[in-house]
Amino acid sequence: MSIVKTYQDLTTELEKYAAQNDRLVASLRSARAQIVQLRSDLERIGDPPNSYATFLRAAEGTTVDVLHNGRRLRIATSAELDLPALVPGTELRLNESLVAVEAVARQDAGSVVTVLEDLPDGRVLVQVASEDQRALRRSGELADVSLHPGDHVLVDLKSQMVLEEIERAEITDLVLEQIPDISFEDIGGLAEQIETIRDAVELPFLHQGLYREYGLRPPKGVLLYGPPGCGKTMIAKAVAHELAVRSAEARGVDAAEALRGSYFLNVKGPELLNKYVGETERSIRLVFERARERASAGNPVVVFFDEMESLFRTRGTGVSSDVETTIVPQLLAEIDGVESLENVIVIGASNREDMIDPAILRPGRLDVKVRVRRPDAGAAREILALYLDERVPLREDATALLDLAIELIYADGPATAFVRLDYSDGSSEVLHFKDFVSGATLRNIVDRAKKNAVKDFLATGVAGISGAHLRAAVEDEFAENEDLPSGAHPDDWARISGRRGRRVEQVAPLHGALDELPGVGASSDAETIDA
Repeated sequence: MSIVKTYQDLTTELEKYAAQNDRLVASLRSARAQIVQLRSDLERIGDPPNSYATFLRAAEGTTVDVLHNGRRLRIATSAELDLPALVPGTELRLNESLVAVEAVARQDAGSVVTVLEDLPDGRVLVQVASEDQRALRRSGELADVSLHPGDHVLVDLKSQMVLEEIERAEITDLVLEQIPDISFEDIGGLAEQIETIRDAVELPFLHQGLYREYGLRPPKGVLLYGPPGCGKTMIAKAVAHELAVRSAEARGVDAAEALRGSYFLNVKGPELLNKYVGETERSIRLVFERARERASAGNPVVVFFDEMESLFRTRGTGVSSDVETTIVPQLLAEIDGVESLENVIVIGASNREDMIDPAILRPGRLDVKVRVRRPDAGAAREILALYLDERVPLREDATALLDLAIELIYADGPATAFVRLDYSDGSSEVLHFKDFVSGATLRNIVDRAKKNAVKDFLATGVAGISGAHLRAAVEDEFAENEDLPSGAHPDDWARISGRRGRRVEQVAPLHGALDELPGVGASSDAETIDA
């Protein structure tokens, strides 16, 4: 029994020692792994730092020329480096021996400068500061990119390299390149003006051979002027649309494709103004450069300056900061410059044409001047018919509604008296609401009538526009605007009313009795006006 017990004790002790040995082996292995990691970290920390260089060109054999810390070096390359794939401007990682071992991603930060000139040898002349111009090399990504004066580029001044072209959103935000979906059929009451525009714009573009045969010079630009809200901007948009469509028909090209290839550069004039000297002029130059680029494919490009007087005021008037003394010459240089405006039409719109510099309006620049007048009764009927067509629910006959609207709007009586002008020669004149009607006013009247019809339908369930809705719309429109004359300066009324050359001494608002519109009873205000 004692011998067996001793054997069991030995077996237990042996198992205990074996377990301890296993734990010791595991500890030793963990310690060895930690020692190896620490040794690796120590070696890594002790390694000299790597540096970076900019690849310039391949040299003899496996050596390359680089720019390293402002110095040009010829260094060796690692066998793993793909030499044929390197292009100028590529960033290379160098080891402690200044051997190129890896190509890394190019840096995406640097200085943004302005291009002055694209030199023939591939270099780029840039303006770094007011008195600092430099000729820089192109990176490989810009080898086939055409740069123009005024473009913005990202450069690394240490490596003297142009890295990439920067698309500034300033000009993109200032212009609308898409051709508007507006045709001449969408414009009412301006048949005479549209015919003039067609003769001035479409004929020279569509029949260039005939114009050359007769020695005719196509106009470079068109000025649309007249009261606000009378369709100047709509005409400009329709010109771009119709010109693209007619051009496509003449060349046998699909109209949809032509609309995609034509452009309408709607320049937002006031947004071009910049407080920094030269920035506004540069923006104008970039707009025309973009127009020339778009027109180089043979498609028409319309450059439209809305509110033209905000940019190109008469020089030397002293009524502003005189920024126009440099802005106006910039536009003149673009229109008359050495670079021709082939397939580019300049259209300006203004309701203060008297403030535009005369040099812009002379023949040879904005050759054609089209006055967009306020609509008369016939033109107003055409405009109203565009908005009261078969697509709109009507309770009454459309012709009867149009007749009623014209009768209400163009009523020539004391109830619609708007303002009395007293001239310096002792004469006076009473202007009525009809003398201040515009296309925008007519559309607003129709919109009011539609709103009245919608409210009526919600209340009664009867759909359609009635004469009562139109009458209420006209009365509301007149009532909303009857107080406006009191805020106008007398010097402006000769221009507003179209009575040029006559000085207005006094403006007397006449609030006509709106309830005396045709079909409504008289009022005491009307008797006062008659007296």
